[in-house]
Amino acid sequence: MASFVGDHTLKECMEGDTFEEENGLWKLSVDGSSYVSVSGAGLVLTSPYGWTLEYALRFGFKAINNEAEWEALIAGLTIVKHLEVQKIEASSDSQLVVGLVSGEYEAREDSMAKYLSHLQSLKSAFQVLRVLKVPRAENTLADRLSKLVIVEELQKNQTMLMDYLDRPTISEVDVMDIDAPQEPNWMTPFINCLRNGILPEDPSEARKLVYRANRYQLRDGILYKRSFSFPWLRCLAPLEVDYALREVHEEVCGNHTGGRTLSNKLLR
Repeated sequence: MASFVGDHTLKECMEGDTFEEENGLWKLSVDGSSYVSVSGAGLVLTSPYGWTLEYALRFGFKAINNEAEWEALIAGLTIVKHLEVQKIEASSDSQLVVGLVSGEYEAREDSMAKYLSHLQSLKSAFQVLRVLKVPRAENTLADRLSKLVIVEELQKNQTMLMDYLDRPTISEVDVMDIDAPQEPNWMTPFINCLRNGILPEDPSEARKLVYRANRYQLRDGILYKRSFSFPWLRCLAPLEVDYALREVHEEVCGNHTGGRTLSNKLLR
């Protein structure tokens, strides 16, 4: 009798734990595509309530197939993290990527080890994170989205949500440390208000700041502004503005971009 009760109690506890993990679970399907001249990724995010977000990502760098698969997974998890999702089940048809994440395979190449390390750093953002291997036949939508990086396919899908990744996730680039001392700029009052609740001494200015701050949000130390016609817009410090303008004008858009076109490119 004691054995019977113990076995059933353990089974019920395990079933309860499984239910808790499944409750509020989001699902992410990812796929990467690599071609001679262009690479990209397709992401399909499904909420616990059944609605889906389809996302295509075009790479501004050459990526072999395994790297494209990693970029797809990390991009998807980064989006999920910013949505503050706590429980996520990601699926990929890449045996190598899933095998590296599960520990079944060993990362022998430096790039694979860096991708794995980057994914490990994302784990703390989630209560539940599972990465599963699925057959390619069950990953057709993410695969189709990843192929939208081809110009001909993109022209057929003008309404598809698409973004551009200009460098690999694991590339070593200079980034601005938001916690390092910086010259005060237009963002400083909003950051002080949202992060520390610091307001101007003048009551009138304080009320204005609180009202305007409702349209802003701090995510991972980065300031974003709400927009009615675009997703959350990342706010830039003066030095970042100068860099972004030069990057878009010279490298992305070419040297003949007009002011209005340039501003539209920056918004995208």
